[in-house]
Amino acid sequence: MTAIPAFGTPPRSRRRLWIEQITGASFALPALALLILTILLPLAVLLYLSLTNYEFGAISADWVGLANFSKALADPIIRRSVINTLIYVAIVVPGGVFGALLIAILVHGRRRTRSLYEVIYFLPVTSTLIAMATVWQFLLHPALGPVNAMLKWLGFGEIAFLSEPSTALATLAVIGIWQLLGFNMILFLAGLSAIPRDLYEASEIDGCSNGIDRFLTITWPLLGPTTMFVIVTTMITAFKIFDTVAVMTRGGPMGRTEVLLYNIYLEGFQYFHTGYAAALSFIFLAFILVFSVAQTFTLDRKVHY
Repeated sequence: MTAIPAFGTPPRSRRRLWIEQITGASFALPALALLILTILLPLAVLLYLSLTNYEFGAISADWVGLANFSKALADPIIRRSVINTLIYVAIVVPGGVFGALLIAILVHGRRRTRSLYEVIYFLPVTSTLIAMATVWQFLLHPALGPVNAMLKWLGFGEIAFLSEPSTALATLAVIGIWQLLGFNMILFLAGLSAIPRDLYEASEIDGCSNGIDRFLTITWPLLGPTTMFVIVTTMITAFKIFDTVAVMTRGGPMGRTEVLLYNIYLEGFQYFHTGYAAALSFIFLAFILVFSVAQTFTLDRKVHY
């Protein structure tokens, strides 16, 4: 064996180590550049704008510090939009997760028609939500829509789903759930397909023949990682509610459907208060970050990998 000198690494080994480090850095450099250009740099610009009174199209701006954030915290319209956003998320997340889980279980048990149901439920994901929002406007129209026609046929009065303050936000939440069901169903189907069939056969031998017992003891625990991922992604998507509000209600009636992202759009692109809109964007990102981290750490302790 060749003895390595006591004073350090041989020149050939040092050269090889240097080449490996340069090679590894060259492979990571495109991803690092993409991260900086698409995430870190826009965040830095957003932070700078949030600390100024810049307005869209202005040549210069004054430094205002945290004044935009103080204004946002004291603004009753922003507080109302935050509450509406949280209510929307509280409706969409359970409906989008557990509704998709139920559909996935029903579809997973089918053999011949499984592909057909997968396509049917996944169609809303492939459609443009702006276009589908227009279709929903027709379906829910108080006078012309088939939904109210069905209610009249059943003996109920017509309901102005999108123009009544008591039903507008819940209606948008139902549309949001409809949009999410197909994608979440595919994720749950993948999780169900990964569960070994031997476990179900062993449970039947041990006397666990009831479907609900098998679900609670085998299916639900083994779907833990998939469920955690679905909950977090569904919550982030629900926080980003904008399309249906902009097309169907525009924040009305009486501000009942004003959500945070829609107010950011108004401040930035309708009123041209870019600095204030940047501060609201940071508040929006903080909401998503806090809820995502909290859910991840809370659910991760209960997940069986």
